[in-house]
Amino acid sequence: MLYICTMLIKILRPFTLLLILISLAACSETASSGSKKLMILATTGMIGDMVTNLAGDYVEVKTMMGPGVDPHLYKASQGDMELISNADIIVYNGLHLEGKLVDIFEKTGKSKPTIALGEFLPTENILKSENSGEAPDPHIWMNPKLWKIASKGLGDTLSSLMKDHSNEILASEKVFSEKLDKLDSEVDSLISLIEPETRVLITSHDAFRYFGNEFKMEVKGLQGISTVSEYGLRDVKNMVDLIISRKIKAVFVESSVSSKSLESVVQGCRDQGHEVKIGATLYSDSMGEKGTPNGTYFGMIRHNAQSISNALK
Repeated sequence: MLYICTMLIKILRPFTLLLILISLAACSETASSGSKKLMILATTGMIGDMVTNLAGDYVEVKTMMGPGVDPHLYKASQGDMELISNADIIVYNGLHLEGKLVDIFEKTGKSKPTIALGEFLPTENILKSENSGEAPDPHIWMNPKLWKIASKGLGDTLSSLMKDHSNEILASEKVFSEKLDKLDSEVDSLISLIEPETRVLITSHDAFRYFGNEFKMEVKGLQGISTVSEYGLRDVKNMVDLIISRKIKAVFVESSVSSKSLESVVQGCRDQGHEVKIGATLYSDSMGEKGTPNGTYFGMIRHNAQSISNALK
């Protein structure tokens, strides 16, 4: 009996070893395929869209502020603080767009890569507020050419941080850059359909000055570059007088800002016999719903350009 058991062990031992090796290989493969990706936290949808275009295949992208959220007034929740703590890399706009969050990001930058896109732009390209002293205008994504400069800076930075995927990220940045060039041409063609004398864009707040500079539109916002700014009766009256004197046909509300202010302007014009309509809802500080065409940067800008052109031409 002992002899038989000994023989069985000798016979089965190679198969047991083989099973162990197969199991180890399977575990190794699972660990490799399930290895944790870097998590990049973006503050706004536009930034999250850029990160996804450049490195989305190699990282997990989380966005702090969703559709309809006003970043000027945003306050971090406990969940946001956990995201900031867990993120491997943080990408934000800078130029004071994110308000009080900037202090948190600057402190976080001492322990992990924290990237402000506004810092990639030459100083001469950054507009200053017309009514808030020397405060920078943070709405740089409204000009595809400036967004291209920001994406180049981000692509170079991410490629240096993620050396295993450096070539792929740089290749994606080149594709993204080419798409931005095409978008710029598309928008220019749409805005050129509007007669120069009526090429006036009136919105709730001054989020479109970079857009206006690039596509030769006069831009007027009832509030300043930040929605923290308040408007008064004098501001409404001045806007009403401008609309009537220039025979402007439409004004535009924004998805992340209350429409109440511009509704007062529209009513003020009607009270004086001038009919002006709300042309459309534009996307300024946030994109549309995820999964819709307007839930991407390119879709957002195309929607804005098409809506402005349709209402003013």
